Amino acid sequence: MNFGFLLNPQGGQVPSVFDPSRANRIQSRVFCDPARSRIRDPQLTATGRLQAAAIARVLRSLSIERLITSPYVRALETAGIIAAELELPITVEPLVAERFCFTCDIGSPLAELRTRWPDLVFDHLPDPWWPQLEETEAQISQRSVSFRRLIGSEAWSKIAVITHWGFIRALIGLKIRNGAVLRIDPTRLDQEPEMILIPDAA
Repeated sequence: MNFGFLLNPQGGQVPSVFDPSRANRIQSRVFCDPARSRIRDPQLTATGRLQAAAIARVLRSLSIERLITSPYVRALETAGIIAAELELPITVEPLVAERFCFTCDIGSPLAELRTRWPDLVFDHLPDPWWPQLEETEAQISQRSVSFRRLIGSEAWSKIAVITHWGFIRALIGLKIRNGAVLRIDPTRLDQEPEMILIPDAA
């Protein structure tokens, strides 16, 4: 059986991590509040970093072998914290980026990302890699379908995906609290997610 994890940490905006293993998904919601929504591609807050560390502790027992992350800074920072703790490789995937809607959803140019994360591969991303117009619900829904197809042949039980609140909602139809960890079946829409970690209310 395949299982998946989604993670969406809390920060300037925190990304979500999704682990493709049918029963595992981690999500820590990143919320653009009125102040943060005016910051382009914000970094993790201190709370987001604590959540990422907590998620790493949860993932340690789940035999994760690889991380897939959104290209937003908050997601890359989350992936870096988890990868450093668990010694995992990171793949950058624009399909799991946040729904483009606010200033905080304007990404960073590839030159900046390569400078900050020289060990990661960004060559497969267009520049700019984020949309230039606000995404509709239909567009992000289609992205979620494309990701399901892309990841369908992967070993979901060994992957965690760091993504965002809007993408997670499009993918599974749920609004998840920051720092929460879910376990789901990414190949079955009828399968109820299992909550693995429920963070304290922020």
